Amino acid sequence: MLNQIADKTLTSEVLFKKVEKDFTLVPILLEGITSTKATVRYTCARVLVDLSGIYPENLYNYINQFIELLKSNYRIIKWNAVAIIANLASVDKNNVLDDNFDKYFDLLHDGYMVTVANLATYSSKIGLAKPYLANAIAHELLKVENITLTPNLTEECKRVIAEQTINSFDLMFSLFDEKTKAEVLSFVNNQLESPRDSLKRRAKTFALRWG
Repeated sequence: MLNQIADKTLTSEVLFKKVEKDFTLVPILLEGITSTKATVRYTCARVLVDLSGIYPENLYNYINQFIELLKSNYRIIKWNAVAIIANLASVDKNNVLDDNFDKYFDLLHDGYMVTVANLATYSSKIGLAKPYLANAIAHELLKVENITLTPNLTEECKRVIAEQTINSFDLMFSLFDEKTKAEVLSFVNNQLESPRDSLKRRAKTFALRWG
């Protein structure tokens, strides 16, 4: 199957349907993620993301392997792992994600905009699935205001991340305690005069709704 992916005779759409009918094929996709061939790696990862969004219960037994992918040398694999793990939060009966909370949110300091933005985006799925973690998630996301700049994470990148963070705060706000709500509103108010127009608009909308 991996050879078919490599020579592009097996598309991601067909692969999705094959695994959808037979979830015993998931280990083959996990093997594919470690392939030296980019086409194989990213096709397998993409299909796993899509499957996790629809059939989280069928992928849950592999959650520890997905958590290990947070340390992948390939950034796109990290991004996919962030999404998959968030999708599995709704079925995390063994609280594996809770036990690896710090490992997940350590990616806030990854130094790449897309990694941090993905984390900010998908964090709300975890908060909604596990409301008791919402305050802790908010406190992690509030750190984006002070993350270190890198060649791959500029001030403008931080504004993009802030916008994604506000989107997640919006989805979780009703789950926060009063102290966290105040801290979140302070963060949002700091963006009201942002030079990034879309961030400024998003902050104003949030402030009107929750302020």
